Amino acid sequence: MTSLPHVPPYGHGTLAEVMPSAAAALGMPGVADSLGLREHLAEPHGVTVLLVDGLGWGALEAHAEIAPSLASLAGGPLHATFPTTTPTSLASLGTGMAPGEHGIVGAAFFLPDSGHVLHPLTWRDEPHPLAVQPEPTLLERAERHGLAVSSVSPRPYEHSGLTRAVLRGGDYRGADSFGERVAEVAAAAQKRPSLTYAYWADLDRTGHVHGVRSEAWREELRNVDHLVGRILDVLPEDHLLVVTADHGMIDCEKRINIDADPRFRHGTRFIAGEPRMRHVYARTGAANDVAEAWRAALGDAAWVLTRDEAMAAGLFGEVIGDHDERIGDVLALARDDVALVSDQVDRAVSSLLGQHGSLTEEDLMIPLLAARGGSDRG
Repeated sequence: MTSLPHVPPYGHGTLAEVMPSAAAALGMPGVADSLGLREHLAEPHGVTVLLVDGLGWGALEAHAEIAPSLASLAGGPLHATFPTTTPTSLASLGTGMAPGEHGIVGAAFFLPDSGHVLHPLTWRDEPHPLAVQPEPTLLERAERHGLAVSSVSPRPYEHSGLTRAVLRGGDYRGADSFGERVAEVAAAAQKRPSLTYAYWADLDRTGHVHGVRSEAWREELRNVDHLVGRILDVLPEDHLLVVTADHGMIDCEKRINIDADPRFRHGTRFIAGEPRMRHVYARTGAANDVAEAWRAALGDAAWVLTRDEAMAAGLFGEVIGDHDERIGDVLALARDDVALVSDQVDRAVSSLLGQHGSLTEEDLMIPLLAARGGSDRG
């Protein structure tokens, strides 16, 4: 059994517990405030959860001097879910479930019912989002409880397959610009009691292209910090702002081309996932041979597990229904600053410098920060 550095502690210390904790802080029954959000504000009349795509805990700590608003918030590190990628993390945030329960198990994965690989970030209508993820989201449950539920996110995402699968419920407040985002969060907070989800993507995009050690990334972090400060200014004092992320990021200087070595195709039907977490789907009966071939080819550059080993380790939490079939027969998790790149599988994604998806601290650890609204916060 491969020894792994970290396994997300589902149920008490991951991104999947953020929305249940926020709803519980507002008095919603059937959910628990396992993250202790009410410690920051005893009786909130509203909670806004701001997810900053790509904001890793380590990178934030290293740049605290250029992010004073974020540095002033109370809190600490939290585990993302696995794989550490946007579709899986947003699904866990939106449903309050581990990946094995909601079934969005990666950036690209095999969907047995359709017989095809699903790419959640470009997903529209087929397959139907409710067929892929039919369980009620936390936003739907909160709305039924009587909370005023809103999502503040770019307009193009409103009708995406991913939004409809894992973030449906409440009012969608389309907001593309900085100013729109702040204004819509402020407007949503006027309703009481309210639960608002807000999303910011620019830091992740910049990190992918320029890397997290670039001046461009630092400038985007300053923008995020300004956004957090402005949101705190416009929120009422009985409203709690929670800031978190979906994953961290690492600049991948070492790139292993999995197209160039025939061992990576031995016994393989197809490959999905992303450069730091590959789902490898094997031909019938070939899973163990595929795992051995990938281990031999990668050596210390990656952790290689069979599906059964990954499930036994708890990487996806509880795996229900046929969701096990969505997981690769073999998983390859890049170590250090390695990317497992492929022009055949995902040329554009493989070309990026900043990557995520694996279980290193840079991939996995994200912030959980909180403060009450009001410009007189101290």
